[in-house]
Amino acid sequence: MSDQSYQPTLSQLRAFVAVAKYRHFGTAAARLNVSQPTLSQGLAALENGLGVHLIERSTRRVLVTPAGARLLPQAQVILDAADGFVAAAAGASDGLSGPLRLGFIPTVAPYVLPDLLPALGVTMPNLVLHVVEDQTARLLGALRAGTLDAAVVALPSDISGVVEIPLYSEDFVLVVPKGHELAGRTDVPVSALDNAPLLLLDEGHCLRDQTLDLCRSVDARPVAGDTRATSLATVVRCVAGGLGITLVPASSVPVETARGDLAMAHFASPAPSRTVGLVVRSSTARAADYRALADLIRMQLPPQVRPIG
Repeated sequence: MSDQSYQPTLSQLRAFVAVAKYRHFGTAAARLNVSQPTLSQGLAALENGLGVHLIERSTRRVLVTPAGARLLPQAQVILDAADGFVAAAAGASDGLSGPLRLGFIPTVAPYVLPDLLPALGVTMPNLVLHVVEDQTARLLGALRAGTLDAAVVALPSDISGVVEIPLYSEDFVLVVPKGHELAGRTDVPVSALDNAPLLLLDEGHCLRDQTLDLCRSVDARPVAGDTRATSLATVVRCVAGGLGITLVPASSVPVETARGDLAMAHFASPAPSRTVGLVVRSSTARAADYRALADLIRMQLPPQVRPIG
């Protein structure tokens, strides 16, 4: 039974969050710059004080218990607030500093990061950036669990407990083989996707879902083959090889279609599009800093997109 008067310390909460993140006591201790016995004692004191088993230990693995998984996001919120308080007191509110774990979906990272990373180095020199590229669901799960600080994803995110900061919108463009009947057109109706040999990203990618939603919106029934890919680069190469056509965000076009064996086709106005934004936990104490980060991202966007804000 927990002691209702018990107040966990920040070091105890950091021990819990680190072990939950790394699933290894040695690694967690090294990341916190403490000894492993100190880490273990802090976690044990937290569990005893709460009367809750947070971490399951064995000689082979470390697991987060169901109770630990439920309490982990709240522990991260407390640590975020404490870090934000200290940063504000130190005058760091003029810019993000220290470690920042920033997630990107795969259909954004390759086209935004080349210009963003050098700008961050100049504008926020005290920032230690860690980039994580993953599918939307896993990024948002990590954000809520506290293992990510922010994520750049397609909006809306459709989860609670977060703040969405729109960054830009961009049209979808059809990529077809050179010489295709749609090549070069700027008035393609969305209904042209009906019975088209449409190549899609694998399950879990938001671009796949957006493409299928677009098809459903006009009752189009594309012919989906057995080709599966986890990156736009692979899908586009398959288009060049004559396996079908595909839909890509406008920001990817210069990178993915640089070779001369492909052609573009643009939808009639209003073209289907997506909105991309920065998502952070609503509990963060550094909302102003994240909005400054959003402003910097907007300044470094590729010319094929439309900044928002």
